[in-house]
Amino acid sequence: MYIIAGLGNPEPKYNKTRHNIGFRVLDALAASHNIEVSERKHKGLLGKGVIAGEKVILIKPQTYMNLSGECLRAAADYYKVEPERIIVLFDDISLEVGKLRVRKKGSAGGHNGIKSIIAHLGTEGFPRLKFGVGGKPAHMDLADYVLGRFDAADEELVEDGIKRACSAVECMLAEGCDTAMNRYNG
Repeated sequence: MYIIAGLGNPEPKYNKTRHNIGFRVLDALAASHNIEVSERKHKGLLGKGVIAGEKVILIKPQTYMNLSGECLRAAADYYKVEPERIIVLFDDISLEVGKLRVRKKGSAGGHNGIKSIIAHLGTEGFPRLKFGVGGKPAHMDLADYVLGRFDAADEELVEDGIKRACSAVECMLAEGCDTAMNRYNG
């Protein structure tokens, strides 16, 4: 069994912001596999199903980004899922819009949601899919940038990236992280 978590902030005012790209990817993955993510449990919304022959629990933490680890720790404990079987989907400002990067493990890289997950799981050893949202302009505050929305030109890149991100997650489940890294990074 795998837990796949898309990171974001729960209020409607955050829909389609850069910081909520993890929610958007998870929603697309759920829709393509007919999984309803609506059960309120473990400080999140979750749904259960099968993707690429693997049982999965899809989770959207409802704790706000900075506390995402609380939800994942509770779900991991309840379902007895080891960190290496928790895939986290989230935004990355160091990648161009729509670019993907699959990693088996790593530091938080300044991402507060990942910092929380590392703190609560007690390890950096969980796979992740980073989704590029572009670098912030020099004149902008980081929080304002990640809580802003994509412009119309970038939205097309985002939609294409979401499709590729869903394929990358399916590849991670079916063929492993190494194959997904070779196929989708860059």
